[in-house]
Amino acid sequence: MITPALAVIGLNTYLHVAALLFALGFFGVLLRKNTLVIYMGLELMLIASTLALVAFSKFNGTLDGNVFVFFILTIAAAEVAVGLAIIVALFRKRHTVQVEDLNHLKH
Repeated sequence: MITPALAVIGLNTYLHVAALLFALGFFGVLLRKNTLVIYMGLELMLIASTLALVAFSKFNGTLDGNVFVFFILTIAAAEVAVGLAIIVALFRKRHTVQVEDLNHLKH
């Protein structure tokens, strides 16, 4: 049985979850060497920011954050298509998705 105190989720809870997701994505980008995992970390950071926008929108009683999220998700869909196409092209060219192996593209 859920007690009434546990049923209420406040703005702080949403912001803590968003901060945790952002931190996980940030450290995934910093510490990983696989481009797909780095890309997933970037997407996790984007999801964390949209969660914070929706939470602020809900608790302020406006739809401004929801409108921003709509545009962010639209741009994220294009980003996914372009980003995955670049990763696939790099894999076909170099036969790897490891960042240190792709470092040779500078020369």
